[in-house]
Amino acid sequence: MNKEISEAIAHTKPIFERLDEIALHNQKKVIDAFCKNGVALRHFNGTTGYGSDDVGRNTLCSVVADIFGAENAVVSPLIASGTAAITLALFGVLRPNDRVLSVSGRPYDTLTDVIFGEGVGSLRDFGIRFDCVELADNEFDWAAIEQQLKASPTKMVYVQRSRGYSDRAALSLQQIGRLCDFVKKIAPDTIVFCDNCYGEFVEKDEPTAVGADLCAGSFIKNIGGGLAPTGGYVVGRKHLIEQVAGRLTAPSIGMEVGSYQGGYRLFYQGLFVAPHVVNQALKTSVLFSYALGKRGYKVNPCAGAPLSDIVCSVELGSPEKMINFCRAVQSTSPVDGFVEPQPWQQAGYADKVIMAAGCFVEGASIELSCDGPLREPYAVYLQGGLTLEHGILALEKVLESL
Repeated sequence: MNKEISEAIAHTKPIFERLDEIALHNQKKVIDAFCKNGVALRHFNGTTGYGSDDVGRNTLCSVVADIFGAENAVVSPLIASGTAAITLALFGVLRPNDRVLSVSGRPYDTLTDVIFGEGVGSLRDFGIRFDCVELADNEFDWAAIEQQLKASPTKMVYVQRSRGYSDRAALSLQQIGRLCDFVKKIAPDTIVFCDNCYGEFVEKDEPTAVGADLCAGSFIKNIGGGLAPTGGYVVGRKHLIEQVAGRLTAPSIGMEVGSYQGGYRLFYQGLFVAPHVVNQALKTSVLFSYALGKRGYKVNPCAGAPLSDIVCSVELGSPEKMINFCRAVQSTSPVDGFVEPQPWQQAGYADKVIMAAGCFVEGASIELSCDGPLREPYAVYLQGGLTLEHGILALEKVLESL
């Protein structure tokens, strides 16, 4: 094994022990939810047509709601991505002339057209106002939030837990819990909605357990454990989830219908292994952070810093290094390892983006992958890793490439 990696493993052993404790806590929470809801072989069967009385679908929703400490959940293979889950939640509960206040700055790139687009069926097209308050030194700007909440009626406060393509740290559940308390004291009827992508099972609780009214994410990220083939979720308060369900299908039928012929085994099994898989991804992130930080690169989070998502960003300083980094990760991938990633103009992004993603499930960012926009400071965002061993081999290749 590379000497730098051996040093990184020795240095990060205490961090790994803390991550193991979190994984054990979350694994118990998942097993308890499975047992409470009586998960059985019959729940894995697929359905066709309307999918009326689909016990697999209905039970999966109940299991996820219990894991999140929430009243209800919409979990569906029909939700195509994290962006789709967030969009579903926004359009499910917002109405014309409502106002949304994002307290974590401008949301992730793929939501730009969803929120601000013109003539594309965006929130703006439906007369929904979306304002933003930037973070201040990776903390909520409490004074600005209070001023905004008192200045104008606000239907929803929106918070993005992960950092997107920015250099900030992910927001912790402690911060999100404080935000929920703060908002409810000023505007008790305002909905607090959290984009939870990349955050599931990283800490011991989820946003809905610390006060958020709604949160959403993708089943091909953390919560699907690398096995779920598609899908997404929205969890939260019962009356809000009913509105979201009405948007997914139709207001008259909600979650009474929705078939999936492929069956639900991989969703249940992926959810079961997710705490361990997230643990492996976090350990991979920590190793990359330590080794590349020792090389002098700016990494976020630094090794030893609190973790609130699975992402590790590395500022490389040049497009050439960024491309080499992604190609090194791709070359260790179990799928399409022979492919050389190229920057390209991907739908939903303002700049050309390069991505390494040799995944069993296309685009599954709980599998080891990395990406970033080709713009200064030429930062690459690494996420995922089904096994720590894969992460170690990829790190070895990356260190060689740089």
